[in-house]
Amino acid sequence: MSDLPELTPRQKEVFCFIEAKIKEWGYPPTIREIGEHLGIRSTNGVADHLKALKRKGYLTQRGHKSRTLTPTRPESSSNDSPSVSNTVRALIPKSGNTISIPILGRCAAGEPILAEEHAEGSLTVDSFLVGNGKKVFALKIVGSSMIEDGIFDGDYIFVQKRQNAESGDIVVVMIDNEATCKRYFPEKDRIRLQPGNKTMDPIYIHRKDFRDVQIIGAVTGVYRKFPG
Repeated sequence: MSDLPELTPRQKEVFCFIEAKIKEWGYPPTIREIGEHLGIRSTNGVADHLKALKRKGYLTQRGHKSRTLTPTRPESSSNDSPSVSNTVRALIPKSGNTISIPILGRCAAGEPILAEEHAEGSLTVDSFLVGNGKKVFALKIVGSSMIEDGIFDGDYIFVQKRQNAESGDIVVVMIDNEATCKRYFPEKDRIRLQPGNKTMDPIYIHRKDFRDVQIIGAVTGVYRKFPG
């Protein structure tokens, strides 16, 4: 990025962390996550670095939402040019090997709705994105409660089947035969299913009722079709 203004060491750390997380997760980190990783206690301090990166032309952002941060081009000297997130890479074959992922229904990013366990089609993506594709399926997102985690209404999420999760994982959970996508946080006497939308309240489930809740998988990626 020799044609752009030089970054300070701290700005470069912030930028490289954002780029690394987009590559790893398929979406950028929040201000809180950036601050925690780099030891910046003040959210205003992180915001100042982001403003500088946008001013210098390294980042773009939709509104003021952290999950919409996008590098204009990669800072690292990788073989990929230009910079694209995993959401876009789903449309760009890398290995030449594709795999078909079944779409098993819909999943609410808002109020839970029924996820019908039958294929409603499939997504053909590069196997680079999902490995061998074993135990991976897709669900279409309905609702806006995960927008701050980079998951929007109409997106398809890739879900790896499993019945356990780490605190903070984005999961698909069945509640009374309905499916919802949320972040999973086990607490003292309850489970908190946290939306990625500050305007929405979490779902709380008492541990004694946890047998009625089934984690059906962890979200490993997002597929988004852009209007053409």
